[in-house]
Amino acid sequence: MASSATASPRQRTAAGPAPSRPIAPQPQLPPIPKATHIPQSTLSYYWDTTPPTPKQLAQADRFFLAHSPSIVFSAIKFRTVQLTSAPEVAFLGRSNVGKSTLLNALMGRNLCRTSHNPGRTRSMNFFAVGGEDGAGNPGKLMVLDMPGYGKGSREEWGKEIEKYLLGRKQLRRAFLLINAHHGIKESDEQMLAMFRHNAIPHQVILSKVDRVLLPGSKIPTQPKLERYSEELKKLVEDVRSKIQPKRSDGPDALGEILTCSAEKAVQPGAKLGISNIRWAVLAATGLGQKARDIREEDIIEENDTLRQG
Repeated sequence: MASSATASPRQRTAAGPAPSRPIAPQPQLPPIPKATHIPQSTLSYYWDTTPPTPKQLAQADRFFLAHSPSIVFSAIKFRTVQLTSAPEVAFLGRSNVGKSTLLNALMGRNLCRTSHNPGRTRSMNFFAVGGEDGAGNPGKLMVLDMPGYGKGSREEWGKEIEKYLLGRKQLRRAFLLINAHHGIKESDEQMLAMFRHNAIPHQVILSKVDRVLLPGSKIPTQPKLERYSEELKKLVEDVRSKIQPKRSDGPDALGEILTCSAEKAVQPGAKLGISNIRWAVLAATGLGQKARDIREEDIIEENDTLRQG
């Protein structure tokens, strides 16, 4: 498994309720001008699966935004992870790949602490999403922010992450983040090999795609954007050959690659590629159909409650 991590002496060594802190709304970043059109086919690549429809993407957004997410607990050791029956998805990646920033965009709230220094996330952090499920779970879905691996990580973290991936029955899919600007590194290949060897369902997401599609401070012209889009497509093809090597050492990654940016927005509140990731999470956990039950008014009521609080 890739080089990983250990807990700091100041970290608590047992799972328990995480300290409550106020939920900060997502900052509204300036949207990309309408003249710069980035089609979904540029951001998301499907070859073994069916692309979601606009209606399904809207359903996924409603599922994640209709109820305020919350941090349920944190755990450094797998043996201290609390038992729930809700389906879980885990987000992993190299230190400083933008995982916590992505999860904040995914959940629509700043719940994950972010930092420019590698190794900021030191525990397995469980977030409840979708509101209570009526079966005693705080969320219909549990989203995990896992410690990063590589630079700034510690060996013990990796051991506990591996225990979770191999032993957690509620895990439906592991989402592996790869920096679109850097591509797959050796430690990423080690993680992918571990997924295959242990038949862990997994999918790759290319983060920080704005550094490929929208480099620099100026918005590119449409011709330049088309050229950058071709560069991204070549990168995706290279990544595809590495995540689906067609070996006999275990099942390959899911046949779709999503790209995203938690920094750039196509319109207020809509970051690049986030809706597609939300749908992928629902598809992985079988919650896609249940997303239809969430009404637009639910989102309005929830947001009004947050503003009043």
